Parts: sequence; structure tokens; C-alpha cells
Amino acid sequence: METARFASLIAATITMGLVSGLFYAFTVAVMPALRGADDRTVVDVMQRINVSILNGWFLLGYLGALVFTGLAVGLHLPADARGALGPLIGAFVAYVLAMIVTGRVNIPLNNALAQAGPPDRLPDPAAVRRAFETPWTRANLWRTLLCTLATALLAWALLLTTT
Repeated sequence: METARFASLIAATITMGLVSGLFYAFTVAVMPALRGADDRTVVDVMQRINVSILNGWFLLGYLGALVFTGLAVGLHLPADARGALGPLIGAFVAYVLAMIVTGRVNIPLNNALAQAGPPDRLPDPAAVRRAFETPWTRANLWRTLLCTLATALLAWALLLTTT
């Protein structure tokens, strides 16, 4: 049982770190880089990213973070001798909140961007960009902060289980 607890915690920390890093990269590099691009380029790049990101590697991290963190919580429920359950529950809650932000803000904005159509045929690409960029970037910052918090809490739980 101890091996399963430790393995689930390692898997949760790795997958959460991957998701946190992905959102962080958008916060500090992708969206700032696009800020200087023209409207059609922003729409085109984000439409392409939104299609290409839906792959098995992304889903492994995104869903894996939820599954492995939930598994770690469940495996620590019966016997939490080292006090890791609190940080584990905190990590799980932080990640669920990040997923809620994704589901309520980022995904609907991604869908609206896709429905806008090909960038070269948009009558007003600036309006499409305005409707997307600021709310998406703000929501992504929240996802970044929540996932970073979840990663830190998982690292804390890992530390507690190894000392």
C-alpha cells in the first residue's frame, strides 16, 4: 500500500507539474509574444494551437493530474500517518478549480474562436481578437496560479511522506 501511495503521489506531482508548466508557458511566453502580432495572426495561431493541443500527450497530463491526485488523496485517506492528506486535498481542490476555469472560460472562448472561421475570411479580425484575447489570458493566469499552487502542495505532500 505504501508503494501505491508513493507512486500515485509521484505521478500526480509530475502530471500536475506538466500542466502547470504548460499554462505558465502561455502566461509568460505565448500570449505576450502574440500581443505584438496582427489580429489575423493571433486568431490563426490560437486556432491552430487549440486544434493541435487536443492529443494524447496533453490529455495524459491534463486528465492524469486529476486522476493521480484524486488517487493519492484516496490512498492517503485510510492511514495518513505523516500528515500529507491536507496538502493533497488542497492540491485536488486547486486543480478542480483550474478545471472549472478551463471549462467555463477558456474552452468556450476557444470554441467561439474556432466558430469565427478562417482568419483570412474574417470581416473584422480585430473584434474576434478582442472578444478572445483578454478574457482568455486572464483566465489562463488563474489556471497558472491554481496549478502552480497544486504542484507546490503536491511537492509538500511528497516531502511529508519521505521525511
